[in-house]
Parts: sequence; structure tokens; C-alpha cells
Amino acid sequence: MASLNKVFIMGNLTRDPELRYVPSGTAVDSFTIAVNRVYTSQAGEKKEEVSFIRVVVWGRRAEVCGEYLSKGSPVFVEGRLQSRSWEAQDGQKRSTIEVIADNVQFLRGGTGEKAPGAAAKADVTAGSDIATINLNDELGPIPDQGNNNKGSKPGAEEEAPF
Repeated sequence: MASLNKVFIMGNLTRDPELRYVPSGTAVDSFTIAVNRVYTSQAGEKKEEVSFIRVVVWGRRAEVCGEYLSKGSPVFVEGRLQSRSWEAQDGQKRSTIEVIADNVQFLRGGTGEKAPGAAAKADVTAGSDIATINLNDELGPIPDQGNNNKGSKPGAEEEAPF
């Protein structure tokens, strides 16, 4: 049986990214993106709903996002869904689904966006609305950061401290 785990989302950051480092020294950045959906109800009324999606970025990509993104920045994220669960301090089981980013493209027009510069190796085409930060050529694939976190607690060694 074949399966596919691929996600493309575009939206605006709801707050500044949170850059941290795991004990091994690997950078991890997390942020939430607001994704809007506009539709017309059966009554002909125009409605809008917003979904908030948590994104996690690892390695050098995380450092670049932490340096150049801020609240309101529009981004296009390509990645995969990952679920994880843990036991909270109050003893209750918690779980979440988040996007593990393989690629993040910075889009222009955000209220809090910092312009990507040469240091981030941005490729900006004149007149375009996309500034692409492509670190894949330098880094290769994103290392597996632990897909099976069931039963583990956040903050455990080598796991993102959220």
C-alpha cells in the first residue's frame, strides 16, 4: 500500500518565530501560520474561517527563519505532517499535529517582514512576490528528528524543547 505525506501551506506568521537549540546544538525554530479560507454559505453569505498551523523548521533553515521572519511575515511552507504525544506536567496526555518544514519561501508584503539579504542567499526575481531561501544544495535532506515521539516528553534530549 502506497502512502504520501506532503503538505503545502501559505499564510502569515501569528507571532515571531521561536528559535532554540537542542542539546546536540541543532537549531530548531517553531512558528504558527494563520491560513484563511473564504467561502460562500448556502444562504449566499460570504464567510471566512482561519486555521492556525504550527510549523517546525530544523538546522540552518531554522536559523535563517529566525533571522528574517517576524510576526505578520507571509510564507509558503512545503513539508510533511507529524504527530507527537506526551504527558503534560498536570499528568494529562497531550498530542499535536504539526508541519515539519522541508522548504520555506519568504513572500513579500507582510507587515512585520524583514527583507531577506545576501547573507541569507535569497533569490529574488525583479517584480516577483517571492523571495526563496533554498539551502537544500548546501545541506542535503533534513535529518530525521525523531518521527516516533509517542510517549516521550517534550524537552527530552534531542527533541525540540516546546
